[in-house]
Amino acid sequence: MLATSLTAAVVGVDGHLIRVEADAASGFPRFAILGLPDSSVRESEGRIRAALRNCGYAFKWDRRITVNMAPASLRKMGSSYDLATAVGLLAADGTVPGEALRDVLLVGELALDGGLRPVSGILPMILTARRHGIGAAFVPEANALEASMVEGVQVYAVRTLPDAVDLAAASPRPAPSRRSPLPSSQDPAPDMADVRGQSLARRALEIAAAGGHNALLVGPPGSGKTMLARRLPGLLPPLTREEALETTAVHSAAGARFDGIISARPFRSPHHTASDVALVGGGAFPRPGEVSLAHNGVLFLDELPEFRRHVLEALREPLEEHTITISRARGSLCLPARFQLVAAMNPCPCGFLGDRIRACACPGGRVRSYQGRVSGPLLDRIDLHIGAAPVSYEDLNDGPGEGSAAIGGRVREARHRQEIRFGGRPRLNSDLQGAALRMHAQLDSAGAILLSNAMNRLKLTARAHDRVLRVARTLADLEGEPGIRSHHVAEALQFRPNLGDT
Repeated sequence: MLATSLTAAVVGVDGHLIRVEADAASGFPRFAILGLPDSSVRESEGRIRAALRNCGYAFKWDRRITVNMAPASLRKMGSSYDLATAVGLLAADGTVPGEALRDVLLVGELALDGGLRPVSGILPMILTARRHGIGAAFVPEANALEASMVEGVQVYAVRTLPDAVDLAAASPRPAPSRRSPLPSSQDPAPDMADVRGQSLARRALEIAAAGGHNALLVGPPGSGKTMLARRLPGLLPPLTREEALETTAVHSAAGARFDGIISARPFRSPHHTASDVALVGGGAFPRPGEVSLAHNGVLFLDELPEFRRHVLEALREPLEEHTITISRARGSLCLPARFQLVAAMNPCPCGFLGDRIRACACPGGRVRSYQGRVSGPLLDRIDLHIGAAPVSYEDLNDGPGEGSAAIGGRVREARHRQEIRFGGRPRLNSDLQGAALRMHAQLDSAGAILLSNAMNRLKLTARAHDRVLRVARTLADLEGEPGIRSHHVAEALQFRPNLGDT
């Protein structure tokens, strides 16, 4: 007999529906798995044999048994196909009615005693089931809470293979038990009220949050660059339900432990020794990198010049396209990467170039070499270049500054104005390019004269000109102004690159 069961594979962060076709026919005893299986999939024969025997199923192995996983062109990896294969074999043997498997997704790794072990990537799999109109899913008990985050699919927690068989054969199938959503265990974002001094940097982070602008903090060691960057997520609007589900699905595909749906915007801070694969994703079996794990959140790169140059250059595509394409000989995949970049660096190797208290001890050539580690094209993709000055004793002992809640309120109002401007679409000023930038960032006469003079005197390039326009548009949105005025342009010009214009 021939029977078909349904399961799913995760490639990158996307789920793909897999049809497991099990055929048992008379002939020389043989077990074959087709459809580009890796070693862990081929080893499922041993797990399934032991599970069926230990669960008391009298399955006949003295036949020619063929299991095909379609589409055959998609490589199958991992142990999540065990349950679908075992139930499919029982359906081919007549133990389970084949019609019962047409509308159920089967996911899980089999233990030798027939128990079900959890697998990674369960959320993208259930999203795939919903996309294909599959109404039910059988998943390991440890994955059930994560799977139940998806609305529109009935999720059944299954402990053992016999439980799955009984559920599949039941007519009608009982309703699954309800599960209370697990609250996120993430700590709240640090508050801007903790920051002392740094009025210019605080203002710049508010602008960055309001318009989605990338930012670079430049200052001596101990000036609070990292402290400021860690407070940016607390200024951003909370994740919507769809954004939270999308972000959690990315982390699920990366194999992260599920501690509840991700409700706070991610903050990722990879070490400067990270490779290009760790940062943007890829590898022999492509997995999401830091830019995808920071999706809908913030990617913070501390000690920016210490990153290898080719690693930093790999950021250029995701900064522009908000996705990253991984191309390999076997094919390519696209990973989400809509993040906000915040970077920090010292002005020179010793860190004290321009400091009013400590003198810089670096030779001029070494300073230029250090600053040159960050390429001009990458700096062109950063709208805000912020100087972080040393904090004085008086600033440290001053009262707390304005908190994140108050600043975040202004940020949400500015983003709402952008959403109205773009016809209800969640688009930000940082995405404005070309004709759209000219349409929505028109200057008054005084602002146009000021920007024209700045381009001539400061030798600004066309890209720097557009950067100033984008920031000025955000400044106008923060003030609720429909047009850009000269003082918006003047403030935006403060945030041009300090390490040499490009």
